Amino acid sequence: MTSYDFTIIGGGIVGLSVAMALTERYPSTRLLVIEKESSWAAHQTGHNSGVIHSGVYYKPGSLKARFAREGNQAVVDFCQRHNIAYDICGKVIVATESHELPLLDNLLLRGQANGIPVERIGAEQLHDIEPHVRGLAALRVPTAGIVHYGQMAAAYARIVAERGGDLQLGTRVLNLATTPEGMAIETDKGSFFSRYLVNCAGLFSDRVAQSCGLKTEAKIVPFRGEYYTLIPEKQHLCKHLIYPVPNPDFPFLGVHFTRMIDGSVHAGPNAVLALSREGYSWGQINLGDTAEVLSYGGFWKLAARHADEGVKEMVRSLSKAAFVRSLQKLIPEVRPEDVVPAGSGVRAQALTQAGKLVDDFLFATGTNSLHVLNAPSPAATASIPIGKAVIERIPESVTSQLTLKR
Repeated sequence: MTSYDFTIIGGGIVGLSVAMALTERYPSTRLLVIEKESSWAAHQTGHNSGVIHSGVYYKPGSLKARFAREGNQAVVDFCQRHNIAYDICGKVIVATESHELPLLDNLLLRGQANGIPVERIGAEQLHDIEPHVRGLAALRVPTAGIVHYGQMAAAYARIVAERGGDLQLGTRVLNLATTPEGMAIETDKGSFFSRYLVNCAGLFSDRVAQSCGLKTEAKIVPFRGEYYTLIPEKQHLCKHLIYPVPNPDFPFLGVHFTRMIDGSVHAGPNAVLALSREGYSWGQINLGDTAEVLSYGGFWKLAARHADEGVKEMVRSLSKAAFVRSLQKLIPEVRPEDVVPAGSGVRAQALTQAGKLVDDFLFATGTNSLHVLNAPSPAATASIPIGKAVIERIPESVTSQLTLKR
């Protein structure tokens, strides 16, 4: 049986960042990355909008706030070193109704508390920046940007391979067994032994943790976000990233406009319950996944608390006209014929038994294992700081035998 010092389950941008951090800190380590898909970053990383987040939204002092701020600069530095296209185009967060103005001011204070360069601008300044946007006032966040995170993840994988890491695509974990010496890992491509396991399985992170004997405080509930894209003739309507003021009582940011690194403009996403952990459309249904969510008390508590918003999200999913009406609050010129479907993504969101969405990155330690149990947005932006934070949590009893890079 092949033996490793570390095995990472999950080849998204977080798992690959952990691998990159480990091989940087411990050059002699024997490391394995297992990914069940045939390519890296096939799920959350490969389906997100590519935004380089600034950290303006997150609770001051939280891991999200700190890692997003650090990650914002780390993304830029990494892209410059590895010749990956990016654009710090900036973001505007727009108040379109008078009742949103106090919320905008609260968000300004939060951004300032997080050390984010952010300024409040009036309607005239907003018009100068985004001539087609309607708003009473806005926040301008100059450090937000766009990148192709799939390209970043591929670069992470190349770096790990160059450092001697073993990366295996198309390898599905079948069984995990904790032993005093480490972890026995059975896959459909053979069995391995690892002194330590890092779980970065995203949509399946809670199940991997349970397989390691860890009782988790939350369950992953998959939420699908559906996007449209502006037709080429209408791409001029959006010059930056254009967001609404988020509802502080609802855990998602609302439909917005994102200029992509290829020049296209995505609009969305909404947020609806996915009927499979990999359910990228209404037609993709996994009865086991659906039954698991519907039998979970935490889901029904969440649904009751946000019933009105949940219904609106469902309507936006099923009605293009309703989706476009939401977009028109920001850019009134947008018409149904101006947008076409552009796919979707599924967010792995941890939800507690009390019906609370876990609002920060969540890590847990098991016997000979460490688990990343909640890493939704802004995890791609924050991937490099997350990778470093994960290896700091690995016990010294595991790392003491490894050679530190000097």
